[in-house]
Amino acid sequence: MKYLEGPFAPVTEEVTAFDLPVTGRIPAELNGRYLRNGPNPLGVEDPVVHIWGMGQGMVHGVRLRDGRAEWYRNRFVRTPGFAPMVHVLEHARRTFAMAEGGLPPAELDDELDTVGVCALGGTADGFTAGAHAKHDPLTGELHSLSYMVGREFVQHIVTDVGGSVVRTTSIPMTRTPFMHDFALTEHNVVLWDTPLGFDGFDCRWLPEHPTRVGVMPRAGGDVRWLDIDPVHVSHTLNAYDDGDSVVVDLVTAEGPFDPADPGAIRPVLDRWTIGPDKVDQRRVDDRPQDFPRLNESRATRPHRYGYSAATALYGIPFTPEGTPPDGAFTNALVKHDFERGTAEVHGFGADEAVGEAVFAAAGQGEDDGYLLTYVHNPLRNASDLVVLSARDFTGEPVARVHLPARVPLGLHGNWLPDR
Repeated sequence: MKYLEGPFAPVTEEVTAFDLPVTGRIPAELNGRYLRNGPNPLGVEDPVVHIWGMGQGMVHGVRLRDGRAEWYRNRFVRTPGFAPMVHVLEHARRTFAMAEGGLPPAELDDELDTVGVCALGGTADGFTAGAHAKHDPLTGELHSLSYMVGREFVQHIVTDVGGSVVRTTSIPMTRTPFMHDFALTEHNVVLWDTPLGFDGFDCRWLPEHPTRVGVMPRAGGDVRWLDIDPVHVSHTLNAYDDGDSVVVDLVTAEGPFDPADPGAIRPVLDRWTIGPDKVDQRRVDDRPQDFPRLNESRATRPHRYGYSAATALYGIPFTPEGTPPDGAFTNALVKHDFERGTAEVHGFGADEAVGEAVFAAAGQGEDDGYLLTYVHNPLRNASDLVVLSARDFTGEPVARVHLPARVPLGLHGNWLPDR
């Protein structure tokens, strides 16, 4: 069971360390916490049937301040049952570990200890904010598209800057969909209804189910559904309105998708232009990549740059332009310039497992900032927090913060700057 071994192997201890050693220089303008969540299953009874993502969540964090790495902490999310293990974000000056499928968020304190289960985005129907809840940088609102197993509808939930739910829209579906992510623009919510859904409580690929793209006004109303060829949608990079169309950059893969073996697909980067009566699907980059992010200040509006990762989750060699296949990277970060149609690649070694990279802004320019990610350091059998300059993406890391423990390959996180 590869999802319990190598870069996925869980860690058994919670660790706290202060004044971490650094190679290079931590930019003095980076003051805040880099947090990332992911599954850390212990005591798996039958590894053969284990599903990656099922298990106790663990949040890993590094505190940066005034050019120093003040601390590293990893903490289990301590809630009953399956604790939130997908994402970690900040809203209304509070920190939340996020899940999906009806599992509520958990609130964390500033040192990553669990405060308790909470009802962020809670509605009268029992829904809460979902794993891929998105901030609107223009309004400060938090938007969620949430599903619950056993319910044949999903809910778009809007939470204001103070943490109160201000609007809820229920959207009828034909069964419970596996709606891991969605897209948000200034005026619209975009839904992916794919063959991946629930047959009772069993999540599986249902080939008889159509693939649909839905567009709904953010204020609520009818959903305009458009059919497309069957496809699995992994994650959204960003979306924006363009006249009467919506442009979305997203990661897709050919089906079928098996939730028990998420690394068996080949994810690629696409741009979909959703018009009034059809969806134009264009391939941006056919090399294997996932976990797309951007400078979040551009969310819901046109963007020029996006960042994705080639990771050990898929284990497929990623070949930079002009590089022979034997020089491919199995771990790399990619910077896409959508205006020029080009991509830069920052490669890591074969055993340097790298995950999602998040953008930490340091100025007003769209790529004026840094990319932060955890990378396994095989020489130490521990992980580093690697800081890359977004403007010198292929150059040497600006800094490597040497952590005292290994960070298993996980899911999503955020840079939470000091306010």
